[in-house]
Amino acid sequence: MGKLTKNKKLALQKIEAGKTYSLKEAAALVKEISFTKFDASLDLDVRLGVDPRKANQMVRGVVSLPHGTGKEVRVLVLCTPDAEEAAKEAGADYVGLDEYIAKIKSGWTDVDVIITMPSIMGKIGALGRVLGPRGLMPNPKSGTVTMDVAKAVKEVKQGKIDFKVDKSGIVHTSIGKTSFTAEQIADNARLFINTLLKMRPTAAKGTYMKSVYLSSTMSMGIKIDPKSVDEN
Repeated sequence: MGKLTKNKKLALQKIEAGKTYSLKEAAALVKEISFTKFDASLDLDVRLGVDPRKANQMVRGVVSLPHGTGKEVRVLVLCTPDAEEAAKEAGADYVGLDEYIAKIKSGWTDVDVIITMPSIMGKIGALGRVLGPRGLMPNPKSGTVTMDVAKAVKEVKQGKIDFKVDKSGIVHTSIGKTSFTAEQIADNARLFINTLLKMRPTAAKGTYMKSVYLSSTMSMGIKIDPKSVDEN
């Protein structure tokens, strides 16, 4: 516990209270205040000036991070037999159909992404109660319901992520690891933030991007000035 307190003090010395940092500064600083013995995840929390309860203010989409997330993504492909080989070659961890549907019904959800085909959705609909709360339900908008399952697998493995504003108006996502260089962290964060900026709903009034915080696992959050995103 004493060591944790020491590290927290060191972090507090590096972060100026009430200061808003540029993206470039935050990307370098987040590495300096991460004291975990493992390769911690880096998270962005963006508070938007939207009302998610209204359909015309929902913010949801996908983005392919230039340097990936640094995470090993476990992918399950539910498909017809003719597409199984292509899915396996693309890097899918699990491929099949009925046997995996049965496993999911019994409570198995040991995957990060599920990809399927339009013709299979009728069978998967009954799994909504299990997959929905875990964010695993395939969705055409996120590219996880497609005829080209092999392409979808490759994209997910290379760093494609989907995101959705929560009921509090916050978009939370992982954009890398502390082992990334500051430049890689900034690149990933820049693309994600710019993607959100381009998705501003026309019905949203006032300030759209209210706050942006970058943090690592167990670290303090560093406030970022959205206007600094495209600065070199």
